[in-house]
Amino acid sequence: QVQLVESGGGLVQAGGSLTLTCAASGGSFGSTYMAWFRQAPGKERDFVAAINWIADSPWYAESAKGRFTIARNNAKRTGYLHMYSLKPEDTAVYYCAAGSGDRVALQASYNYWGQGTQVTVSS
Repeated sequence: QVQLVESGGGLVQAGGSLTLTCAASGGSFGSTYMAWFRQAPGKERDFVAAINWIADSPWYAESAKGRFTIARNNAKRTGYLHMYSLKPEDTAVYYCAAGSGDRVALQASYNYWGQGTQVTVSS
């Protein structure tokens, strides 16, 4: 059974930066994409970014373009979300996910999920 564990969340001031890490362990991975979603209090879980493990092709939500960078290290089975110029509206629990569905922005495309890591951006 594949497990995903996020780390790197925390409290940061607006304009600051954070890097989230998603480490995969156990089982045969077999997933094509790794993605990050986030869920703010009282809101739905939204797509942030995704990357193809092999082709290294990234996709970004409009809110992430130009400020966030998704990356992966296949040898370490680890994914990253580098976040820059953070805003208070980026405050949320961030989840990493892995799967093989082609519609990378949909939660249904992913069958493995981490437990989430809290990111809080103060103004």
